[in-house]
Amino acid sequence: MASSADVHVRICEQEIIKYDLEIKALVQDVSECTGPQSKLTDLNFKIKEKFNNLRQRIQDLEQMGKEQDKESDKQTILNKVEGHRKQMLSNQTAWRKANLSCKLSIDKLEKEDLLNSEDMSIRHRKMTKESLAQSSSDITESLMSISRMMAQQVQQSEETMSTLATSSRTVLETHEEFKAMTGTIQLGRKLIIKYNRRELTDKLLIFLALALFLATVLYILKKRLFPFF
Repeated sequence: MASSADVHVRICEQEIIKYDLEIKALVQDVSECTGPQSKLTDLNFKIKEKFNNLRQRIQDLEQMGKEQDKESDKQTILNKVEGHRKQMLSNQTAWRKANLSCKLSIDKLEKEDLLNSEDMSIRHRKMTKESLAQSSSDITESLMSISRMMAQQVQQSEETMSTLATSSRTVLETHEEFKAMTGTIQLGRKLIIKYNRRELTDKLLIFLALALFLATVLYILKKRLFPFF
């Protein structure tokens, strides 16, 4: 029947093997990691925890070996401790190589991204320049179109002003003609009034002359017919 010490030794060895396998898996993940840097940092943090746990369990196993009563058991456990430490050092070496490979890969990808970014930036600037040139051409064309429209408006305004000036002269000439016609009408009215007055005077003179004539004739007849009166 196994003693309690033997049970603790087996449990400790199982935990050491478990941490060793977990570290190997994480180191493999690091070697295959292509970034970003935050992912590598997270993997390294997990590996450090596993190494701390592994180191502690190896020390526990070493202490158990030293406490063994039988020299043979003691030497067997200490030999296993030495083997686990060598394996841990091998894992640490593999971890450093995986980190170096991962960092080189990340640096390469970052450089490629930078180059691609610079290339995209150059293309963007080129497109921006072309866009600005096109926009400038469009603005120039718009300004020329506006200038032509303004020239047409000015020409139409000049024609309108010329028409207004002609109409104004026509109105003034018509007004002058109306004034002349008004003067002529007033003159004709005066002449008509004067003529009517003169006609009335002539009628009165004729009437007086006729009355005088009749009076004279009557007077002559009266003298001849009635001499004694």
